[in-house]
Amino acid sequence: MFQYRSASFAAGTQDASLALGEVLASFSYALDLTEGQPAGHSVRATWIAMHLGQFIGMTDDDLHLLFYAVLLKDLGCSSNAARVAALFAGNDRNLKHDFKLIGPNPEHFGAFVMTKAGQDVGEGERPAVVENILANAGAIMTDLIDTRCTRGADIARQLRFSEDVADAVANLDEHWDGSGLPLGVAGDAIPLCARIALLAQVVDVFFMAAGGLAARKEVARRRGSWLDPQLADAFLALSGSPEFWRALSASTIRAQLFDLEPAQFRVEVDEDYLDDIATAFGQVIDAKSPFTGGHSNRVGHLAGAIGARLGLDAAQCRTLCRSAMLHDVGKLGVSSRILEKPGKLDNEEWTAMQVHAALTTDILSRVGVMRDMAMIAGAHHERLDGRGYPLGLDARMIALETRIISVADFFDALTADRPYRAAMSLDAAMDVMQKETGTAIDPACFAALCHVVERGEGGLPLPAMDRAFF
Repeated sequence: MFQYRSASFAAGTQDASLALGEVLASFSYALDLTEGQPAGHSVRATWIAMHLGQFIGMTDDDLHLLFYAVLLKDLGCSSNAARVAALFAGNDRNLKHDFKLIGPNPEHFGAFVMTKAGQDVGEGERPAVVENILANAGAIMTDLIDTRCTRGADIARQLRFSEDVADAVANLDEHWDGSGLPLGVAGDAIPLCARIALLAQVVDVFFMAAGGLAARKEVARRRGSWLDPQLADAFLALSGSPEFWRALSASTIRAQLFDLEPAQFRVEVDEDYLDDIATAFGQVIDAKSPFTGGHSNRVGHLAGAIGARLGLDAAQCRTLCRSAMLHDVGKLGVSSRILEKPGKLDNEEWTAMQVHAALTTDILSRVGVMRDMAMIAGAHHERLDGRGYPLGLDARMIALETRIISVADFFDALTADRPYRAAMSLDAAMDVMQKETGTAIDPACFAALCHVVERGEGGLPLPAMDRAFF
């Protein structure tokens, strides 16, 4: 019988609420959204990878690297979302989900393009979309995957992980036979953690789409081409018991995963590290759109400065800054076709856009040490007059911290380029905001914003204060 709790993976004795793995596993749900995968994909893939690693006799040191390499394999996934949506003229999340289900051969890619490309344009425009992709497939796919893998590796480094973890993220899409991208690396030249991560990804994608038998068949089909044949054989031996698949589909999969992480490698997250995590995931969020580069960072720092002006202490301002940096994490679950639309959103698109605020609350609620930030960040589109979203809260129910984030977000959105308009001048932005005080935004928070902008106050660097910004 397959044992999904192993003595060699004893649970840690320290407070798991501050364990790095738990924090990052919670954020991995946001990465799943971006890739269009069912919630928990990264967690399940990591569970699969850890069992395979144990099965083949990896050391505890190597299992530690494997845990984070697989959990964070999709760190760069948001960086090519807008390009996928534009090139394929469709919903990037749906396209990414369906792309992972196509077969391993070139003709499978061609069939995917013929059926999936151009779904958001008229029949008259669709042939040009298809022709462009097929004519330039090599360059297009290499560039998309290179952007994703390179960006993911860079963010892994920002999260303080070793080059071994970053290299695994960078090599996720390389194939055993050298047919992968972006470098065409083959065989043992591909880091072991990357080979296992790709196998675990294939297993979970096909398991969630069609069950364990389909996942096993896909591993056998890709053995020796995409997948290391020895790893494929090991997985097929490991997964022969129905208990493996029952354990993988259990509602307790997340708890099972943390029983598997080697206790001696648990890393406690201090305040500085939480700041780094918020900053790194703010960059993941902003990479979703070419129009939002630096937005999360600017809103975070501006909110912290406004909070200080309003009398919040240093600890409160630090938490506020993190909340503000993560206020748009739910946008990872919105198609770039909506985020990048140059014109007015229709009713269906507007409803989809509004969902991002609730998704922010949901994602941050999963992070134990950030749970108190969830509602504060997720309510940033609520209005004092009750006409905001997602809950229609009014002045009686909107916290000061949320009011601050709303003002900072509003200001930065107005003074930056957007798909539907150019950046406003400082004076024009302030005039717009002045008209919304007392109904949409808090007058005291707006007054504090004016003071901060005028005097450049705040202990944190404010990109909004740079002369180039104005």
